[in-house]
Amino acid sequence: MPLPRRLAEFNRSYTNRVTRRFAAVLPGFGVVTHRGRKSGRTYSNPVNVFRARTDGDWVFALTYGRADWVKNILAAGGGTLHTRGRDHVVSNPRIVRDESRAPVPAPVRFILGLIHVDEFLFVDERPALAQG
Repeated sequence: MPLPRRLAEFNRSYTNRVTRRFAAVLPGFGVVTHRGRKSGRTYSNPVNVFRARTDGDWVFALTYGRADWVKNILAAGGGTLHTRGRDHVVSNPRIVRDESRAPVPAPVRFILGLIHVDEFLFVDERPALAQG
């Protein structure tokens, strides 16, 4: 069971405004940019993200389940991830359930176990187009 929807709403309204400022440079965090599937508007959300160990290039822990940003990435077939000071174009999104939480580092596995999170969004990094 992911975190409660009310906490997600609180984070969207308050916490995300603060964390968005540093999420793009700290390990384990990033900012995912995506287009709204209904509005067509561009959104940016701070997220927990890690280099994938088992499948794909990046993995997001779905601490709030299938939130709007997840649905938008799935519908669009990808988006942009800004992490550790770099932009990454990502595609081929897929949700994987893993009760062992093996795709993420051990300390994160422990925390995700406490809050019963076992779904992850995997994405592949698309190579950047050559400038010419």
